[in-house]
Amino acid sequence: MSNLTVYLVAFLAYSALSVIFVRAQLAGNAKNLNHGYMAYVVVLPIVLHGYLLFNTLWFFGALNLGLVHSVSLILWLTMLVYWLANFFYPLASLKALVLPLAAIGVILPLIFPSTRVVSQATSWILDAHVLVAMLAYSLFTIAALHAGLMSLVERNLHKARVPGLLKNLPPLLTMETLLFRIIAAGFVLLTLTLISGSFFSEQIFGKAWQFNHKVLFGFISWAVFGVLLAGHHFYGWRGRRAVGLTMSGFGFLLLAYIGSKFVLEVILHR
Repeated sequence: MSNLTVYLVAFLAYSALSVIFVRAQLAGNAKNLNHGYMAYVVVLPIVLHGYLLFNTLWFFGALNLGLVHSVSLILWLTMLVYWLANFFYPLASLKALVLPLAAIGVILPLIFPSTRVVSQATSWILDAHVLVAMLAYSLFTIAALHAGLMSLVERNLHKARVPGLLKNLPPLLTMETLLFRIIAAGFVLLTLTLISGSFFSEQIFGKAWQFNHKVLFGFISWAVFGVLLAGHHFYGWRGRRAVGLTMSGFGFLLLAYIGSKFVLEVILHR
């Protein structure tokens, strides 16, 4: 099977599942998709998506992490985490919102092929650093999605008519509990990313560690999430404050990574 065929099958599978999950969500039956064979059918596009990423992230032995591939990888990890979390939380209604994004993410490298080599020779240190960083970005992507949904649900609680896609979502308390667990896990991974980037810069990037805008925004994001976790643990911060800090921390993380890649590749063409 050629890569083009795999791209199309993965995209169509994600798209078909998006329609099924969105229709079930609008009909109020999304929770039924947490059980039975539909809970496992999602594995098909996830596996195909992972296969495509594995074949495109390494370019003649070098790590290729262009903007498009990075976005695709983050969305794949996001979908993978959602599928795994589905065994502990009723997340079918939330997967209805994530599946369309995953469909876009799997097809992006085919529509906008690009090559940006970040290392001429891969090593276990570089691979571990990238994997941990991508897992952190993925978890914070989910956290930002949760925070946005929590804000929308809260605003619509007192309205007579709630949009269909927001009906039958997990209770706010459940979403909030999951939000802080995701942020805590992401914070640990982001800490490891910053430490490994600082201490192993020579091995990972082939040059000494430099304090630039990417590092600055990364540490600001780390500090925001650290303050949020401390405030929640010691002072019970939640609700709008938690949502606001989550979105702020995620924004700084985007500026640190995706933002710098966008400026280099799209604006400066470097």
